[in-house]
Amino acid sequence: MFKLLFSLLLFLNLYASTLFALDIRLQGAKDNFQNYSTLHIKDENKFLCQEIKNDFDEVSKIVCAFSKSPSKKFKPLQNDFFNIQTEIKKKTFFIIITPYKKIKLFPVVFDLSKDDEVFTANAKLSSRWMIIGYNKKIPYLQKDEPSDMAINFPFFLSKDKLPYVGSLDMKGNPVHIKNVGDVSDYLKIKQYYKEKKYEMCLDVIEDVMLEFPTSLFTAEFLYYKIRVSAKLKNDDSVIDSSKIYLREYSSDENVAEVLALSARSYALNGLNSQADYFFDRLFSEHKDSPYSKWGYIYKGEMLEDGGSQTKAIEYYKKALHETASLEIAATAAYKLALYNISNEHSKEANKYIAKIVKAKPDLFASKYEKSLDMIELFTDAGEYFSAASIAQALVDSLDINDDYYESLLKNVAIWLAKTPKKQEALVAVNKYFEIFPDGLYDNEVQVAKDSLFFDESDANVTTKISDYNSLIVTYANDSIGNRAIYEKAKLMCENEMYDDVLEFKDSLLNLDVTTYPDTKNILNDAALGAMKHALQTTKCEKVLSIASQYSISLSDKWDDGIYECAMKGADFLLAKKITSKNLKSKNIEVRKKWLYRYIKVDFATGSYSDVVKASQELLLLIKDDKDSKYKDVYRIVFDTYQRLEKSEKMIKAIVKVQKVFGKSYKDIERYIAVMSVGSQKNDDNIVMQYAQEVMSIQKASESYAQSPFVEFTLYQTYTNKEDYNRALEVIKSLNSLKLSKNDRARQKYLLGTVNEKLWRGEEAQIAYQEAIDADPNSAWAKLAEGAKEN
Repeated sequence: MFKLLFSLLLFLNLYASTLFALDIRLQGAKDNFQNYSTLHIKDENKFLCQEIKNDFDEVSKIVCAFSKSPSKKFKPLQNDFFNIQTEIKKKTFFIIITPYKKIKLFPVVFDLSKDDEVFTANAKLSSRWMIIGYNKKIPYLQKDEPSDMAINFPFFLSKDKLPYVGSLDMKGNPVHIKNVGDVSDYLKIKQYYKEKKYEMCLDVIEDVMLEFPTSLFTAEFLYYKIRVSAKLKNDDSVIDSSKIYLREYSSDENVAEVLALSARSYALNGLNSQADYFFDRLFSEHKDSPYSKWGYIYKGEMLEDGGSQTKAIEYYKKALHETASLEIAATAAYKLALYNISNEHSKEANKYIAKIVKAKPDLFASKYEKSLDMIELFTDAGEYFSAASIAQALVDSLDINDDYYESLLKNVAIWLAKTPKKQEALVAVNKYFEIFPDGLYDNEVQVAKDSLFFDESDANVTTKISDYNSLIVTYANDSIGNRAIYEKAKLMCENEMYDDVLEFKDSLLNLDVTTYPDTKNILNDAALGAMKHALQTTKCEKVLSIASQYSISLSDKWDDGIYECAMKGADFLLAKKITSKNLKSKNIEVRKKWLYRYIKVDFATGSYSDVVKASQELLLLIKDDKDSKYKDVYRIVFDTYQRLEKSEKMIKAIVKVQKVFGKSYKDIERYIAVMSVGSQKNDDNIVMQYAQEVMSIQKASESYAQSPFVEFTLYQTYTNKEDYNRALEVIKSLNSLKLSKNDRARQKYLLGTVNEKLWRGEEAQIAYQEAIDADPNSAWAKLAEGAKEN
């Protein structure tokens, strides 16, 4: 069925207007004690509706199709007879009416107020359709099936062919207008009211009611008197006139408005019970009237004045959400905004202000004094955009020569400058200077403009820096260019771009210190930040560079990094400075660490006397800690004595090194040094002791860096002591090591010599020959040849 309706709509598109003014009205009534309901669907253009029947020839649903979708979303509707749903398929809008009981579809083709003739019309398309929902029998209508042979003659209903009676008075008698004074006065009343000349309007009303007490316009006169009295805030007059009006003209079309105004006047007079009576009548008898929505606002005001703010807000919200009137919605939003900003709910208040600005900004001007108070509340809350929006609405309502015009325009510019809406602020600033080139507030507005020049948008950092660079180039040697340099440096510091700031330090230092007194602070902050970043990333070269150019002090937590970088870069002066300041720490562990580091710095700089002095304190602190991480100081002490050539101290120091570290490959060079001391002192015991240690360490590590020196030395020592067997053992140990030709010739010669001393002549001869074969041209080979001949 949808496909059929869609195909029929293809030609309907030819008639479709660009506007879609769809009207749906659902009503209920009774006929002969039986309920029924009517549904009217009306549009500016003709559209298709069709009954869909089931197998029992009963209408199961009615579908209406439109080529345009409505601008507002329809909510599902229903009553005892209908369920009304909407649907969009393939850009076609459908209304589906499903019956709960029985329904019948009728096209409304004729307008009896305009058409002179009617006839039976089986229309497929119509701009208006009526659907009747009923129980058993369709009310008021009788449908006869026409004969196929019948002729469909039109029925004529022209006024000039029927008796016609003109206007009648309340008693049914013809009205003969002899004097039209009340008519002209009525028109004058309407005109005065429209022009808001309420005092003049009231005077005419009272005069005409006295002059024409039986006028046909008495109801209108009384109605306008109530409206004018309400505008003039004469609540007693509203109440008195409303009593007469509601008694005499209870069926008049303006009753809803009169009920609303009457209820409000009672409320304003503090007569809340009487007000509630009229509010109840208004809400129950005229719930669809726009004046019932005004009633929500009036009752909200009454509740708010009585301290029931929560209930008042509910009524304001009902008015806002249920009305189609911009004026009512804006007034309700105004009330809600004022409540929220007064109760520090600024975000909610901002939303309502935005609604008013968009829909009806002139409302602020109609409540001028209250709006000024509201502005103050928004500025106190720091909500400058809402304050500026209200002020702009007031500016738009004022003449340029008004006393408050310049002040309000100034406020718009300054308040917008405090918001992210920088472009709007710039427009407002420029407008102020355009209208008031020598204005009272030009200094304040200029300050706002200056700040905008460097922050006109919420652009990212890269974009802002690019903008500053453009300003620096464009306005070089100008205050604007200088400001750009300053702002660029600040922005970079804020975004931790410290290295970039240091790159244009000369430009910063050239700025006028009276205008920019904190440029050195910015540079120092940048240097601090850059050094911290360099320390974190162990870029020691940069750390040392910054330290040499800037007088900056970092907190103690950065001392470790600075020390490491200083030592790595051989900046011993900086390293000494960092270590020295920590030597007196009350924390023993901290003190140990920095004593050790101080010793290392002094050793690196050759300050050996300082090393000896500082090491004494550190050795005292760690003497009971065998696993101290600073025990390497024992080696530093030995190395210091070695450089000072204090042999006795070296021997004492090596004993402590050996005790602390045991047999460690790291100490081989130190053992060799002690061997040299022993050799100088002709102390074979010292030589033997440490030569044996070296050989033991080399064997364990399978690294023979000190061979064959240590073996030759030990061999000579054993020979001196005539311990030839041990000398033989030592020299034979070199057989498995790779030696140079000269060293091998020497080793074999010495092997032959010791064998000869042990009376092993044959083995001696073999060794001598091996010495000759190893390096025939060496001195050791010559000695071997001589020994062999003997």
